Amino acid sequence: MGSAKPSALGASDRWRGKWALVTGASAGIGSALARDLAGRGCNLVLTARRRERLEQLASELTAGGGVNVEIVAADLALPGAPEQIFEFTSQKKIAIQLLANNAGFGAYGYFDQIDLQKQLDMVQVNCSAVIHLTHLFLPQMLERGSGDILILASTAAFQAVPFITTYAATKGFDLHLGEALFEEFAARGIRVCVLCPGPTTSEFHAVSESPSGPSKLFEAAEKVARVGLEGLMRGKSCVVSGTLNNIQVQALRLAPRRTVTGAAARMFRPKDKPG
Repeated sequence: MGSAKPSALGASDRWRGKWALVTGASAGIGSALARDLAGRGCNLVLTARRRERLEQLASELTAGGGVNVEIVAADLALPGAPEQIFEFTSQKKIAIQLLANNAGFGAYGYFDQIDLQKQLDMVQVNCSAVIHLTHLFLPQMLERGSGDILILASTAAFQAVPFITTYAATKGFDLHLGEALFEEFAARGIRVCVLCPGPTTSEFHAVSESPSGPSKLFEAAEKVARVGLEGLMRGKSCVVSGTLNNIQVQALRLAPRRTVTGAAARMFRPKDKPG
C-alpha cells in the first residue's frame, strides 16, 4: 500500500526490509509499535477489528515512502481469526520476521458481575489467539533459522489482582508462555520477549472501565513500544517498562503472595459494594 520513510533514530538493520505482523494495531501500544517499526524500515501487516483505523494508520505510515504496509481486519475474539490472518499473509507471500502479539483487553469489577462472555472473549484474545498465531508463524521462522516474537503482558502478570481478576490471570499466562518459548527456541535462532508495561496512555482503561489513577504515573505508548522492541533486539526474555514499575515488580518477589494480593485488593476495590 505505499511506504513510510524510515527514521535514522534508533534504526535497526535486523528488521529493515523485513515484515512484522502487529495485532491490535489500531490504537495504543499497537499503533506505537507500528510507527516505531516503520521508523526502523520494517514492512508491516497490521491487524485489528476496526478497518477504518487501520487504513488511517497505513496512510500515515506510507506517506513518506520506504516501507510497505498491508492491513487485514480481524476480530481475535473469534477462534478462526488467527487462521484468517495467516492465510492473508500466505496469499500475499509475506514471510513474517517479527510477530507482535499485542492485542488484548481487560475488564474491571467484581468477577461475578462482569459479563461471562466478555471474560471468555478476553481469554480468547489474550491467551488463545497468542498461542494460535505463534503456532502458525513459528514453523516458518524455524525453517529460516531466524524470527522474533514479542508478547504483550503487563506488570499485573506478576501477581493476582482482584477486580481485574481474569485480565491479570491472562497476563500471567502470557508471561509464562513467553519465557518458556524463549528457553525452548533461543538456540534455534528465535528470539522471544515478553513486554510488561504498567499504566500506559491508551484506550485500555476506558475499555476495561477500570480506575485510571494519577496521569503522572502513566507512560507514553511510544516509550513502552520502544522498550519492548529494544528488549527483543537485545535478546531479553522479559522487559518491564519504567523504573518505578521495575522496582515494584522486584518488590513483589520478596513479599508473601497473600500480602501482595491483599494490597492489590485494597487498591482496586470498587467504591460501591457488590449488589
